[in-house]
Amino acid sequence: MPSRRRALLVLLALTLLTVASLGVALAVGSLFLPFGDVLAALAGDDNTASAIVLDLRLPRAVAAFASGGLLALAGTLMQVLLRNPLADPYVLGISGGAGVGALMAMLLGLAGLAVPGLSFVGALAAMMLVFGLAHGDGSWTQTRLLLTGVVVAAGCGALVALILTLAPEQKIHSMLFWLMGDLSQSSTPLPALGVLVAALLVALPFARELNLLARGADQALALGVAVPMLRRVVYLTASLATAAAVTTAGSIGFVGLIVPHLVRLAIGNDQRLLLPASALAGGSLLLLADTAARTVVAPIQLPVGVLTALIGVPVFLYLLGRKT
Repeated sequence: MPSRRRALLVLLALTLLTVASLGVALAVGSLFLPFGDVLAALAGDDNTASAIVLDLRLPRAVAAFASGGLLALAGTLMQVLLRNPLADPYVLGISGGAGVGALMAMLLGLAGLAVPGLSFVGALAAMMLVFGLAHGDGSWTQTRLLLTGVVVAAGCGALVALILTLAPEQKIHSMLFWLMGDLSQSSTPLPALGVLVAALLVALPFARELNLLARGADQALALGVAVPMLRRVVYLTASLATAAAVTTAGSIGFVGLIVPHLVRLAIGNDQRLLLPASALAGGSLLLLADTAARTVVAPIQLPVGVLTALIGVPVFLYLLGRKT
């Protein structure tokens, strides 16, 4: 089977998986709803199922898909940017900045949009700090960016530990739950979904240049790619995607690391197909993980980040063993 045809079939399969995952997320819960009732609710029927689906499950499901898609897309872009298969959206300290902002809002007793708002501000502050320090005297390189990100992430981790130490006992649980990934408060998923669409629209026109950049900066420059400008676009897009995901769902690991690897094994390294396929696969993975997190030990809800780690660790070890 030609590789391009196989890639298109994988894209089609991922699209169907997304639809199926959404259907499962809307039907499964403390009260199981037949798929007919779910479809009727989505069609506008006014009944009990409609309130459950439209007011409770649909916003959370859309938030989970958007966050997973953003993390996987950011991971794909970061692995190209740094030419490092171990790069993921959190490697540049953006998650740490978002964590500092969110926990500070909780520590101050702020509610409503204050937590996601300060989380996004913290993520953007970390992004600008890393980019500014890495750029330095103009010698911006992958290694400099990576090392700067690690240092900023360590600093944010220290601030998170300080906030947890100062926080009153009654707030510790909600803080830790957010740090492990929490979609239970995601009542406004449209901003994250909008960022996902915008990030794809920004990244896809540069797919051919990204294919060349993946082979090396010198070769890309020789073929006419404006590498410095492309690096800035990729970095800013990946950073904003990560910030939006962390703001929506908290700190969720392994999605941006594992999903690009698995998709790359299935369809190759052509960014024109890899970028949308990674977004679909990451969204579906987090959607299914969140559905399991709220149903496996119901009525207790597990942090979705715990489940993605339990899935991601063995998959990563398998991929690592496969390549050695």
